[in-house]
Amino acid sequence: MKRFFQSIRIDKDSYETILISWCICAALIWLTAHFIHNPWISIPLSAIFVIFMVFITWFFRVPERTTPDYENDRLVTSVADGKVVIVEKTFEKEYLKRDCIQVSVYMDFFDVHCNFWPVNGKVTYYQYHPGKYLLAFHPKSSELNEHSSSCLQNRHGVVFFKQIAGTFARRIVCYSKPGNMENRGDQCGVIKFGSRIDLFLPLDAEIRVKLGDKVKAVESVIAVLPE
Repeated sequence: MKRFFQSIRIDKDSYETILISWCICAALIWLTAHFIHNPWISIPLSAIFVIFMVFITWFFRVPERTTPDYENDRLVTSVADGKVVIVEKTFEKEYLKRDCIQVSVYMDFFDVHCNFWPVNGKVTYYQYHPGKYLLAFHPKSSELNEHSSSCLQNRHGVVFFKQIAGTFARRIVCYSKPGNMENRGDQCGVIKFGSRIDLFLPLDAEIRVKLGDKVKAVESVIAVLPE
């Protein structure tokens, strides 16, 4: 058990969110104890606030994951935990400006929300886009919602992806810096609460997932780039 808790790491960009949540819950616990004198009500209510404090801390955990075949630059792994909701041919008009295979992963409230680089390569593009907060699975959320766009390139191809905010996700953190060399499986940012990742892959990439699949960041292979 001790080893288990020592292995838990909390996302460094989420400390403020956690602290604010803890302060609000602590204030609610104090108000409950001060104004509700019936223990059958005050104790369960306080317990709910404590459980929420634990959950919000656990929500921003950074899991320890091992990326498959680390030296293989052709592998594209999932940026996030979640469910595959789109696998289709589409035209990527922001940066690549060509037809691609889009693979989208939707994260619900209980998924790990830290994001990880999908491929080994050099960051060639980054752009932050302010926007709306439609439900993350809405077809137009990729264009209209707040999102950040990043592109990685290596000798096997180009991988473009978007971190998209949802209705409750009001902050996106992305570590993309054009010119940096990044390693598949390292953390590339975090999206707070429900959200979505859109991956845009070359048409000749071998797609390894299908609609409805549950994927895990770092460990699940989304596609294999051509040789």
